[in-house]
Amino acid sequence: MPDPARLRVENVVLTHLDAAYSLARWLVRAPHFAEDVVQEAVLRGLSYFASFRGEDGRAWLMRIVRNTAYTMLAARRQGGQAAEQGQGLDGDMVRNLPDTGEGPDAALSRLEDAARLEQALAALPIELRECIVLKELEELSYKEIAQVTGVPIGTVMSRLWRARRALLVQEGAAGEER
Repeated sequence: MPDPARLRVENVVLTHLDAAYSLARWLVRAPHFAEDVVQEAVLRGLSYFASFRGEDGRAWLMRIVRNTAYTMLAARRQGGQAAEQGQGLDGDMVRNLPDTGEGPDAALSRLEDAARLEQALAALPIELRECIVLKELEELSYKEIAQVTGVPIGTVMSRLWRARRALLVQEGAAGEER
């Protein structure tokens, strides 16, 4: 018979590890550092799991990941280490995607689009980037984003509007350069 506590941990924490890594990667912008953040966040989550009251497990874990990322970034800065910048999509991973049957022009266009999106997101201030990642990539609701970030829903909506507007402005500027 499965242990109920173990099943509860698996349902609350383990099912959301991909989302946790995605958020951490976008916040710290370095894949290996993001892995460390998620590992530390999961350890923190497990140590405080007894205080989990059954609210939204995904939002609960994402908030821990967010707080852990900011704590580890601050510790890194205070320790004299610069956060790894410019870490975009893993180049080898993107180049080794299986052929979808599209021609080389379409594949190149897709890679260029991904690179532009990566640059545009990286250029956003972190509070805007975290909101847009949580909404558009992790598909959290406004309420869940408010829980994760610890700000009112109105602030979430405002940040999303500002992030989307900034992305549109950047796309317009990129279009003029092409």
